[in-house]
Amino acid sequence: MQTINKLKVGVISDGKYGERAYENIKKTFNTTWILVPNIEPNILIEDNLELIIPECDVYISYARHPDIILQIAELKKPLILGVLPGYGLYQQAKNINNQTIHAPTMCSLENHTGIVEVDTFISFYGRPIYELKINEEGIIQQIKVLRSSLCGSSEAGAKFLLNKQVNEENLQQFALNVCHECRAPRFGRTCDKEVAGIIHLCSLIEKFPPETYNKFDKGLIEFIENIKDQYKIRHEKSILE
Repeated sequence: MQTINKLKVGVISDGKYGERAYENIKKTFNTTWILVPNIEPNILIEDNLELIIPECDVYISYARHPDIILQIAELKKPLILGVLPGYGLYQQAKNINNQTIHAPTMCSLENHTGIVEVDTFISFYGRPIYELKINEEGIIQQIKVLRSSLCGSSEAGAKFLLNKQVNEENLQQFALNVCHECRAPRFGRTCDKEVAGIIHLCSLIEKFPPETYNKFDKGLIEFIENIKDQYKIRHEKSILE
Protein backbone atom coordinates (compact mmCIF):
# COMPACT_ATOMS: atom_id res chain seq x y z
CA MET A 1 0.00 0.00 0.00
CA GLN A 2 1.41 3.37 -0.99
CA THR A 3 1.72 5.88 1.86
CA ILE A 4 1.41 9.65 1.41
CA ASN A 5 3.83 10.85 4.07
CA LYS A 6 7.47 9.96 4.72
CA LEU A 7 7.15 10.09 8.52
CA LYS A 8 8.08 6.71 10.01
CA VAL A 9 5.70 5.69 12.78
CA GLY A 10 6.21 2.87 15.28
CA VAL A 11 3.09 1.46 16.95
CA ILE A 12 4.17 -0.25 20.18
CA SER A 13 1.83 -2.79 21.80
CA ASP A 14 1.90 -5.60 24.33
CA GLY A 15 -0.80 -7.32 22.29
CA LYS A 16 -3.90 -5.90 23.98
CA TYR A 17 -4.42 -2.57 22.19
CA GLY A 18 -3.20 -0.86 19.05
CA GLU A 19 -4.01 -3.20 16.16
CA ARG A 20 -6.90 -1.08 14.85
CA ALA A 21 -4.74 2.05 15.07
CA TYR A 22 -1.90 0.29 13.23
CA GLU A 23 -4.22 -0.76 10.39
CA ASN A 24 -5.40 2.83 9.95
CA ILE A 25 -2.06 4.59 10.40
CA LYS A 26 -0.30 2.45 7.80
CA LYS A 27 -2.70 3.82 5.16
CA THR A 28 -0.97 7.18 5.57
CA PHE A 29 2.49 6.63 7.04
CA ASN A 30 5.36 4.17 6.81
CA THR A 31 4.32 2.22 9.91
CA THR A 32 5.96 -0.57 11.93
CA TRP A 33 4.15 -2.86 14.36
CA ILE A 34 6.35 -3.34 17.46
CA LEU A 35 5.42 -6.02 19.99
CA VAL A 36 6.76 -5.79 23.56
CA PRO A 37 6.29 -8.32 26.40
CA ASN A 38 2.79 -8.62 27.88
CA ILE A 39 3.46 -8.32 31.61
CA GLU A 40 0.78 -7.58 34.20
CA PRO A 41 1.12 -3.92 35.30
CA ASN A 42 1.32 -4.90 39.00
CA ILE A 43 4.37 -7.16 38.47
CA LEU A 44 7.66 -5.47 39.30
CA ILE A 45 10.34 -5.66 36.61
CA GLU A 46 13.66 -5.58 38.47
CA ASP A 47 15.90 -5.08 35.43
CA ASN A 48 15.31 -3.31 32.13
CA LEU A 49 13.97 -5.69 29.52
CA GLU A 50 15.83 -5.95 26.25
CA LEU A 51 13.18 -4.36 24.07
CA ILE A 52 13.72 -4.66 20.33
CA ILE A 53 12.39 -1.35 19.02
CA PRO A 54 13.26 -0.34 15.45
CA GLU A 55 14.25 3.27 14.80
CA CYS A 56 11.23 5.46 13.98
CA ASP A 57 10.49 9.18 13.82
CA VAL A 58 7.61 8.97 16.30
CA TYR A 59 6.20 6.22 18.50
CA ILE A 60 2.59 5.55 19.49
CA SER A 61 2.66 3.41 22.63
CA TYR A 62 -0.16 1.11 23.73
CA ALA A 63 2.06 -0.70 26.24
CA ARG A 64 0.44 -0.98 29.69
CA HIS A 65 3.27 -1.83 32.08
CA PRO A 66 4.69 1.33 33.75
CA ASP A 67 8.32 0.12 33.58
CA ILE A 68 8.02 -0.64 29.86
CA ILE A 69 6.42 2.77 29.22
CA LEU A 70 9.32 4.49 31.00
CA GLN A 71 11.84 2.39 29.09
CA ILE A 72 10.23 3.51 25.83
CA ALA A 73 10.47 7.11 27.02
CA GLU A 74 14.21 6.57 27.48
CA LEU A 75 14.53 6.30 23.70
CA LYS A 76 14.25 10.12 23.74
CA LYS A 77 12.11 10.10 20.60
CA PRO A 78 8.75 11.82 20.04
CA LEU A 79 6.25 9.66 21.91
CA ILE A 80 2.44 9.63 22.14
CA LEU A 81 1.08 7.56 25.02
CA GLY A 82 -2.12 5.90 23.84
CA VAL A 83 -2.52 3.98 27.11
CA LEU A 84 -1.67 5.52 30.46
CA PRO A 85 -2.06 3.79 33.85
CA GLY A 86 -2.11 7.19 35.63
CA TYR A 87 -1.10 10.83 35.29
CA GLY A 88 1.79 10.42 37.75
CA LEU A 89 3.39 8.04 35.29
CA TYR A 90 2.93 10.60 32.52
CA GLN A 91 4.91 13.12 34.55
CA GLN A 92 7.66 10.54 35.08
CA ALA A 93 7.81 9.80 31.35
CA LYS A 94 7.79 13.53 30.58
CA ASN A 95 10.72 14.11 32.94
CA ILE A 96 12.69 11.40 31.12
CA ASN A 97 11.67 12.57 27.64
CA ASN A 98 10.16 16.03 27.16
CA GLN A 99 8.91 14.94 23.73
CA THR A 100 6.30 12.71 25.42
CA ILE A 101 2.66 13.73 25.12
CA HIS A 102 -0.68 12.35 26.24
CA ALA A 103 -4.29 13.48 25.84
CA PRO A 104 -7.51 12.46 27.65
CA THR A 105 -8.46 10.47 24.55
CA MET A 106 -6.54 9.77 21.37
CA CYS A 107 -9.33 11.52 19.47
CA SER A 108 -8.67 14.73 21.41
CA LEU A 109 -5.09 15.13 20.14
CA GLU A 110 -4.50 18.48 18.42
CA ASN A 111 -1.48 19.42 16.34
CA HIS A 112 -0.02 22.31 18.32
CA THR A 113 2.44 20.46 20.57
CA GLY A 114 5.49 22.17 19.09
CA ILE A 115 7.03 18.75 18.34
CA VAL A 116 7.33 18.59 14.55
CA GLU A 117 6.97 14.81 14.19
CA VAL A 118 4.02 14.64 16.58
CA ASP A 119 2.25 17.59 14.96
CA THR A 120 2.76 16.07 11.52
CA PHE A 121 1.17 12.84 12.74
CA ILE A 122 -1.74 14.63 14.42
CA SER A 123 -2.44 16.54 11.22
CA PHE A 124 -3.90 13.24 10.01
CA TYR A 125 -5.05 11.48 13.20
CA GLY A 126 -6.47 13.08 16.33
CA ARG A 127 -9.43 15.33 17.15
CA PRO A 128 -11.75 14.73 14.19
CA ILE A 129 -12.39 17.39 11.56
CA TYR A 130 -15.49 17.10 9.40
CA GLU A 131 -16.62 18.85 6.25
CA LEU A 132 -20.40 19.01 5.80
CA LYS A 133 -22.91 19.88 3.15
CA ILE A 134 -26.43 20.31 4.56
CA ASN A 135 -29.42 21.13 2.35
CA GLU A 136 -32.26 23.53 3.16
CA GLU A 137 -34.30 20.71 4.75
CA GLY A 138 -31.48 20.04 7.23
CA ILE A 139 -30.38 16.76 5.62
CA ILE A 140 -26.66 15.97 5.50
CA GLN A 141 -25.99 15.41 1.80
CA GLN A 142 -22.23 15.13 2.11
CA ILE A 143 -19.87 14.46 4.99
CA LYS A 144 -16.11 14.09 4.71
CA VAL A 145 -13.63 13.16 7.42
CA LEU A 146 -10.63 15.46 7.02
CA ARG A 147 -8.92 14.26 10.20
CA SER A 148 -9.85 10.96 11.82
CA SER A 149 -9.64 9.27 15.16
CA LEU A 150 -7.05 6.50 15.24
CA CYS A 151 -9.63 3.75 15.69
CA GLY A 152 -11.74 4.75 12.69
CA SER A 153 -14.81 5.69 14.73
CA SER A 154 -14.92 9.10 12.99
CA GLU A 155 -15.70 7.34 9.71
CA ALA A 156 -18.30 5.09 11.36
CA GLY A 157 -20.15 8.14 12.66
CA ALA A 158 -19.95 9.90 9.30
CA LYS A 159 -21.29 6.86 7.46
CA PHE A 160 -24.31 6.76 9.75
CA LEU A 161 -25.15 10.46 9.29
CA LEU A 162 -25.00 10.55 5.50
CA ASN A 163 -28.45 11.41 4.09
CA LYS A 164 -29.85 11.77 7.60
CA GLN A 165 -31.79 14.69 9.08
CA VAL A 166 -29.97 16.81 11.65
CA ASN A 167 -32.02 16.19 14.79
CA GLU A 168 -31.41 15.13 18.37
CA GLU A 169 -32.11 11.45 17.77
CA ASN A 170 -29.70 11.19 14.84
CA LEU A 171 -26.98 13.12 16.67
CA GLN A 172 -27.32 10.74 19.62
CA GLN A 173 -27.13 7.76 17.26
CA PHE A 174 -24.07 9.31 15.64
CA ALA A 175 -22.37 9.44 19.07
CA LEU A 176 -23.43 5.84 19.81
CA ASN A 177 -21.91 4.69 16.51
CA VAL A 178 -18.68 6.42 17.49
CA CYS A 179 -18.74 4.78 20.93
CA HIS A 180 -19.40 1.36 19.39
CA GLU A 181 -16.28 1.61 17.19
CA CYS A 182 -14.16 3.33 19.85
CA ARG A 183 -11.39 1.22 21.36
CA ALA A 184 -11.11 3.20 24.60
CA PRO A 185 -12.14 1.37 27.78
CA ARG A 186 -15.60 2.44 29.00
CA PHE A 187 -15.11 4.86 31.90
CA GLY A 188 -11.38 4.29 31.75
CA ARG A 189 -8.96 6.14 33.99
CA THR A 190 -7.55 8.34 31.26
CA CYS A 191 -9.71 7.56 28.26
CA ASP A 192 -13.31 6.44 27.81
CA LYS A 193 -15.98 5.95 25.20
CA GLU A 194 -18.33 8.60 26.57
CA VAL A 195 -15.67 11.30 26.18
CA ALA A 196 -14.97 10.12 22.63
CA GLY A 197 -18.65 10.47 21.74
CA ILE A 198 -18.79 14.03 23.14
CA ILE A 199 -15.61 15.04 21.28
CA HIS A 200 -16.98 13.76 17.97
CA LEU A 201 -20.30 15.52 18.52
CA CYS A 202 -18.54 18.83 19.23
CA SER A 203 -16.31 18.43 16.17
CA LEU A 204 -19.42 17.84 14.07
CA ILE A 205 -21.39 20.73 15.62
CA GLU A 206 -18.53 23.14 14.90
CA LYS A 207 -19.12 22.57 11.19
CA PHE A 208 -22.85 23.35 11.14
CA PRO A 209 -23.32 26.41 8.89
CA PRO A 210 -24.91 29.39 10.72
CA GLU A 211 -27.84 29.42 8.30
CA THR A 212 -28.56 25.79 9.21
CA TYR A 213 -28.12 26.30 12.95
CA ASN A 214 -30.53 29.26 12.93
CA LYS A 215 -33.31 26.97 11.63
CA PHE A 216 -33.01 24.46 14.48
CA ASP A 217 -35.86 24.25 16.96
CA LYS A 218 -35.42 25.16 20.63
CA GLY A 219 -35.05 21.53 21.77
CA LEU A 220 -32.25 20.78 19.32
CA ILE A 221 -30.39 23.98 20.21
CA GLU A 222 -30.64 23.11 23.92
CA PHE A 223 -29.27 19.64 23.18
CA ILE A 224 -26.32 21.11 21.24
CA GLU A 225 -25.54 23.67 23.93
CA ASN A 226 -25.63 20.91 26.57
CA ILE A 227 -23.10 18.89 24.55
CA LYS A 228 -20.85 21.94 24.32
CA ASP A 229 -21.07 22.42 28.09
CA GLN A 230 -20.22 18.76 28.72
CA TYR A 231 -17.21 19.04 26.46
CA LYS A 232 -16.05 22.19 28.24
CA ILE A 233 -16.35 20.51 31.65
CA ARG A 234 -14.46 17.41 30.48
CA HIS A 235 -11.78 19.50 28.81
CA GLU A 236 -11.19 21.70 31.85
CA LYS A 237 -11.07 18.64 34.10
CA SER A 238 -8.40 17.02 31.92
CA ILE A 239 -6.27 20.18 32.11
CA LEU A 240 -6.49 20.21 35.90
CA GLU A 241 -5.42 16.57 36.07
